[in-house]
Amino acid sequence: MEFVHTSVLLEETIEELKIKPDGIYVDGTLGGGGHSLQVAKRLGKSGRIVGIDQDAAAIKAAGNRLKDYSEVVTILRGNYKDMKAMLQKENIEKVNGIILDLGVSSYQLDTPERGFSYNEEAPLDMRMDRSKEKTAKDIVNTYPEMELYKIIRDYGEDKFAKNIAKHIVLHRKEKPIETTLELAEIVKESIPMKIRKKGGHPAKRTFQAIRIELNDELGVLRDSLDEMIDILEPKGRLCIITFHSLEDRIVKKAFKNAENPCVCPPDFPVCVCGKISKGKNVTRKPILPSEEELLANRRAASAKLRVFEKAN
Repeated sequence: MEFVHTSVLLEETIEELKIKPDGIYVDGTLGGGGHSLQVAKRLGKSGRIVGIDQDAAAIKAAGNRLKDYSEVVTILRGNYKDMKAMLQKENIEKVNGIILDLGVSSYQLDTPERGFSYNEEAPLDMRMDRSKEKTAKDIVNTYPEMELYKIIRDYGEDKFAKNIAKHIVLHRKEKPIETTLELAEIVKESIPMKIRKKGGHPAKRTFQAIRIELNDELGVLRDSLDEMIDILEPKGRLCIITFHSLEDRIVKKAFKNAENPCVCPPDFPVCVCGKISKGKNVTRKPILPSEEELLANRRAASAKLRVFEKAN
């Protein structure tokens, strides 16, 4: 199957990146290379775009897509949490812009054997990086009921989390839960019939929660933001596209703290904590997809773009 991923908020991200022809840019979630291709097209011979992804299928697809721009493109396999160290190996200390698109690619969702989809029969996998050993099956079959409840409640924001966790534990006592459709059916049984008829697939939130836990998506994001701001050149920009409220909240809070890190009590006449602003939060309100984009790509519905600019 071909690696397909429609880059969400593509034009808006490229616009906000303020690309310089001789600049150095990083696409921390390379995917199919959609954002990187648009950056590469705007670079001169001395410019550079470094694409990072932990998925071998993404690396291969992006390599093909970007082959005409090989003189300005560098593709690295890894997790964006290691961006600083990866760039140092390439003799890059500072960059002019960074893109993160935190959406799961259409390829990952639509390739049944990857185990991300609740609509197709497949082993419970969900690994972004398939060189890692732990899979979704391990979480579903070994986590205590209370832990499963917290994950589904917090990462899936599902109000039936308690019941879903209880049903998972009951079923796995009979036999291990092996496949995506087995899990999807258990979740369905845990949700009242009248609720099931409304909204999307009843298992959507649980699958999201398990995927986030397995790949430590929120922890990686939270732990990487400050370092990414630090490696920006003056006036460099960090553009982040999120797809659910937990990610968006982390980004919003990090940008706010980076802009105004002062911890002095509000009644102090002057700042004495010595914490200096790293720049400005360009997007007080996030940039949302246009009506045209929403009609063309239903997966763009929950996307939000936030932008931070490094101080001079």
